[in-house]
Amino acid sequence: MCGIAGFLNLNDGKDASIATLKRMLSSIRHRGPDGAGVYYDGRACLGHARLSIIDLAGGTQPMCNEDKSVWITFNGEIFNYIELREGLLKKGHVLKTHSDTEVIIHLYEDHGAECLKYLNGQFAFAVWDKNKGELFLARDRLGIRPLFYAGSGGAFFFASEIKAIFAANVIERAMDPDALDEIFTLWCTVPPRTAFKGVSELPPAHYMTVKNGVASIKQYWDVDLSGCGEELGFEDSMEALKGLLIDATRLRLRADVPVGAYLSGGLDSSVTTALIRNFSSAPLQTFSVAFEDGDYDESVYQKEMARALGTEHHEIRCSYSDISENFARVIWHTEKPILRTAPVPLFLLSGLVRKNGFKVVLTGEGADEVLGGYDIFRETKIRQFWARFPDSAHRPMLLKKLYPYLPAFQGQSKFYREAFFNTGAAGTSDILFSHRPRWRTASRNRLFFSDWMRGMLKGSAEDAYAKTLPAGFEGWPPVARAQYIELKNLLPGYILSSQGDRVSMAHSIEGRFPFLDHRVVEFCSRLPLRYKIRGLNEKFILKKAMKPHLPENIVKRTKQPYLAPDGKSFFKSGKASDYVEDMLSDERITEYGYFNPGPVRLLVNKCRRGAVTGFRDNMALVGILSVQILHRQFLKGPVAAAL
Repeated sequence: MCGIAGFLNLNDGKDASIATLKRMLSSIRHRGPDGAGVYYDGRACLGHARLSIIDLAGGTQPMCNEDKSVWITFNGEIFNYIELREGLLKKGHVLKTHSDTEVIIHLYEDHGAECLKYLNGQFAFAVWDKNKGELFLARDRLGIRPLFYAGSGGAFFFASEIKAIFAANVIERAMDPDALDEIFTLWCTVPPRTAFKGVSELPPAHYMTVKNGVASIKQYWDVDLSGCGEELGFEDSMEALKGLLIDATRLRLRADVPVGAYLSGGLDSSVTTALIRNFSSAPLQTFSVAFEDGDYDESVYQKEMARALGTEHHEIRCSYSDISENFARVIWHTEKPILRTAPVPLFLLSGLVRKNGFKVVLTGEGADEVLGGYDIFRETKIRQFWARFPDSAHRPMLLKKLYPYLPAFQGQSKFYREAFFNTGAAGTSDILFSHRPRWRTASRNRLFFSDWMRGMLKGSAEDAYAKTLPAGFEGWPPVARAQYIELKNLLPGYILSSQGDRVSMAHSIEGRFPFLDHRVVEFCSRLPLRYKIRGLNEKFILKKAMKPHLPENIVKRTKQPYLAPDGKSFFKSGKASDYVEDMLSDERITEYGYFNPGPVRLLVNKCRRGAVTGFRDNMALVGILSVQILHRQFLKGPVAAAL
């Protein structure tokens, strides 16, 4: 795991230089503190900041083939590199190292862009083919590792993080109003859009070529949840899933450094930890976050699982002040506004991992998306039922089953519940049926936008997103459509980004995700919905498969989403930290121009009184504050890590 950066001069003017690249690499040194390397031939320049995990002595980058005609800078891991290496050696390739990086080079020599289909991993890389005069950029199937690009004048730039592109000092910095609208509606931007004008993100499962000043992008993989796959019996499916997860975990334990695991206390991380413990000989240390606020704390379950598996467990306790004090640092790493404070405790957790001498952790991300674990999937089933039986007396009881951890929601008026769950005129045929209620609730935060911001918006974020969906999507079952949106939108755009890569790599920690092995994702996409959600029992097949390996209390436990305190983290006894007071002041809100100071002032006063309890107000406060911080850090002079 590393940071990459580079550029391609598109003419003979040599617009960018090695000095440019060194500035770019310096800005992302946190991604790779173990070493740095540069290749430059006057046309292309590739840079690498290394976090050494595999082939500690021989994996230095940028790396080339035998005749130095193909060069690569690579961020990530290819987990099946040992098997691929053996195949390349049999074909006569000469490999000088035992790194996974060199495997990519030789696969590219043999297959070009088709090399991507052989890679089981998480990656973002750039290959410079001198003979073709072509730059080849690629990103992994699920978007685990980031890759950004921008063109300016006679040069094309790319990097693992946007701050590296800004460090080239040639890209004009400005926030994109439509990006803010997408974030305040969808929780994230839709690639290639980023929070900043002129800077684009290569979408997951895509590759890009740049040659003779012309860039082209192609998709090389997608997941099909249409329900047309061949159906296995439940028992056979359960055993097949378990086998795939064991192998996915085995591959992700490959490293020349110790590997730990996150243990949240929920099913997914418990499964991952149990797989490591039961199906490998690796000694295991686990890490978790506990909360000062008992409403968010799951430490009882974390400790129970650690005892059951006999792991050496480490815990960090997160307070309200911890969230407030570290929020600005997290925004510097996310490089986009966020609507929840949840990334902050994970930022602190990765710091704990680093302090204990680890560079790699396995986590349970992806299980909810591929196996129907989120409330939104069960919610979609209930709304389908409501659409078929609008007068059913079972509706309130279904709500209680769906949200047992939200007693306040149960008490909301019938009108509120009807408004939230209303299927709308289009009913279940609406391709965004599953997400309309949530996105429309979130988009009400547009009321805080200034007149200037509203005037800059080009249309509905929801409608814009709908245009990116695959052909035939409208014919998929509603829950399958919901899964696809979560898997392709929120997972890479928020979970694996703001809660994943950015906060882990802030402390030079690599996360690995067995549930996001593409073989697991493809297999689960073919499973019937009833295997994933039995009634309202989510991840049913996973629970059955792993029941022998987990404490009964963990398997039967009601799912609790990972959350952290939001608004009340910033206001203690009615007063906030100096930077929060400044960022949310009338003066600063007016100066930056994104929001109307009047409504913001009312929201802030509500927070001072401790009267903010709902999701919408909390999201508005966190979103507005993060936009203000992002503007200060990235648009007010040199990029700065703290206010």
